[in-house]
Amino acid sequence: MSLTVNQFVRIFAGAFVLVSLALGVEGSPLFVSEKWLWFTAFVGANLFQSGFTRFCPLETILRRAGVRDDAGCR
Repeated sequence: MSLTVNQFVRIFAGAFVLVSLALGVEGSPLFVSEKWLWFTAFVGANLFQSGFTRFCPLETILRRAGVRDDAGCR
């Protein structure tokens, strides 16, 4: 099974949100600083704007790297 650009974007966004929450929430055993929550906000804002503008930097990078695009992604 080969992943599509859309799947990679979802995987990366989810992973970044989870990691930044683990590093930014005081109750986490991996806590570093609450400033990591700004990264969570950045990922969310990027996903939000890409829903309207259809511009996602990660999509551009993945397409240039040769990751296949599914028909419904554009």
